[in-house]
Amino acid sequence: MALITPVAIDGLFAGQVAQLAGDSRSSAIVKRAVSGACRLTTEGLAGDAQADRRVHGGTGKALHHYPAEHYARLAAAFPDAQHLAPGSLGENLSTRGLTEAEVCIGDVFRLGSARIQVSQPRTPCWKIDHRTDCEGVAAFIAEHGLAGWYYRVLAAGELAAGDRLEHIERPADAVTLADFWRVIRAPQPAVDSLLRLAAASGLDANWTGKLRQRAEWLRNNNQGSDK
Repeated sequence: MALITPVAIDGLFAGQVAQLAGDSRSSAIVKRAVSGACRLTTEGLAGDAQADRRVHGGTGKALHHYPAEHYARLAAAFPDAQHLAPGSLGENLSTRGLTEAEVCIGDVFRLGSARIQVSQPRTPCWKIDHRTDCEGVAAFIAEHGLAGWYYRVLAAGELAAGDRLEHIERPADAVTLADFWRVIRAPQPAVDSLLRLAAASGLDANWTGKLRQRAEWLRNNNQGSDK
């Protein structure tokens, strides 16, 4: 198994629930840089919160990682968008040199004294368009697989900006996040491809169920081929 070269955590971010500017709804997408050591538990970073726990947070989404290099691509596609800088789209971790092309579902990393595992990709939501004050950013992120990913926490610990994210384990036949996006974005993905994703070691159970349901629907309707 080839391990990913360690990268440094350039930014560590946490935020509280607050009313969105110019909107009656609330969110914790606005994060602030954390200085010094921060405790990480199975529920996430100390001092970090989520407005809607039905779709955000929890053990399967304890920590959100977003590659800082994606911001340049978003800025090029949306020159009028606001807040396109690390920490702006709700992420907890910011790095350079690690993207969906290298990271796999089920990858285990050591970060500070904690141990974390990639559990699922992020699914972009309407709050991204609101945060950037630009319509279409969330759809672009989904279309191009630039959403970042979530970790579950296997062992709680302390971490801080500047710590190294060290890859220590990868499941056999692991699926990259880029390949995951390619399959689920296809209009009629191959049933076998969906089932391969569903069987990925470490994948959150909610995703496993959705993928199997889609595969079953395609099989019953005689559809499902790679495009």
